[in-house]
Amino acid sequence: MIAARLRAEILEGDLRPGEWLRQEALSRRHGVSQTPIREALKQLAAEGLVEDVPYRGVRVVNLVRGDVEDLYACRAVIESRAARFAAANITDDEIDELEELYLQMVRCPVPEGLNEYRELNRNFHAVIIAASRRSFLVRNLAQLWSAFPTMLWSNVPPVAEVSAPGRDEPDTAEHGEILAAFRQRDPERAARAVNHHIEAACIALLAAMESQSSEGPQSAKVDDSADDVGSNRHRDGAGRV
Repeated sequence: MIAARLRAEILEGDLRPGEWLRQEALSRRHGVSQTPIREALKQLAAEGLVEDVPYRGVRVVNLVRGDVEDLYACRAVIESRAARFAAANITDDEIDELEELYLQMVRCPVPEGLNEYRELNRNFHAVIIAASRRSFLVRNLAQLWSAFPTMLWSNVPPVAEVSAPGRDEPDTAEHGEILAAFRQRDPERAARAVNHHIEAACIALLAAMESQSSEGPQSAKVDDSADDVGSNRHRDGAGRV
């Protein structure tokens, strides 16, 4: 339960990248002893959401450009492989589900409906991953998608609440191409389409990060010496991923 709460706070931006998570303060805030806090932090560390810094404590991970490049490169390889198997194994019902999700995404207004769009996008990819029938790929991609790329987009101000510039139409076209590949049950076309989509999303996010860097800090710098955590800074972070 504590892990779920902290995970949600990280993904929603209440706990920001680089913010220190002090066990005593978390224990007071959540009304539990430090033991479940400690176990929750271990779980989140295993998921890659927080890191244990020797002699300093635990803090929310702060992913830099290289991390983003590596994350999306991994997604491109693993998810395109899943798409290849999915195209050979997908059922008519699953194709119908992809079709309905795609139509909902097309109709979804942005930026007002970006949160809804994000969830539709997640479900679209989840159907493909599940259709691969490859348990190792399903498990590993489920872990990636449990936190990333949601956390990344929600913590980059230029794309936290609006689409990346110029991504709306290409994003729709990319999902349409993915759907067309599955309609034809073409493994290679599906793998190429998913790979291209992920690489394009990576380029958009990196450009947003570069824009943020050139414009200067968008929020207050985290105080490494702070003993408290969280300040109810809630944001409806979303992005086309």
